[in-house]
Amino acid sequence: MTDPPGVAGLHDPIISEQHYRATLGHFCSGVTIVTGAGTGAAGPAGLTCQSFSSLSLDPPLVLVCPGKGSGSWPKVAASGGFCVNVLAEDQEEVCRAFAAPGTDKFSGVGWTPGRFTGAPVIAGALAWIECRLEAVHEGGDHHIAVGRVLEMQAREGRPLLFYRGGYGRFEI
Repeated sequence: MTDPPGVAGLHDPIISEQHYRATLGHFCSGVTIVTGAGTGAAGPAGLTCQSFSSLSLDPPLVLVCPGKGSGSWPKVAASGGFCVNVLAEDQEEVCRAFAAPGTDKFSGVGWTPGRFTGAPVIAGALAWIECRLEAVHEGGDHHIAVGRVLEMQAREGRPLLFYRGGYGRFEI
């Protein structure tokens, strides 16, 4: 591989996964569960996802970045839409349930289908954003999924946070 003009002799340094996680773990994030209606008899699907962001106001777009190894993301994507459920401070157990592979993630979790996509809106979520899947891009070991916002709602409360490998709460 040849170097780009003006950067002769520069190469990407090797960053260990451990160092990467330890450093980026200093960025506090909210926690979401991304859900989809699923297809056929399989029923709904969902996954815990910290990589969520607003992308555009006009048109209203958000992005989520599920790992390529997720068994739930292909089921969500196949339904053509998803709901981002922003978790409240008392939903750590729900978060952990949706992070575990191969379990019935919706067991004991209240939800209602979104009006436009049927994607589950989780009871007690601090906010939810129902989206149509617009595009999926490659991003290393993750997908970058862009959703067009169709409907959303928020309530008063405090978020569940993730920081340096653990869960926390926000005090005002």
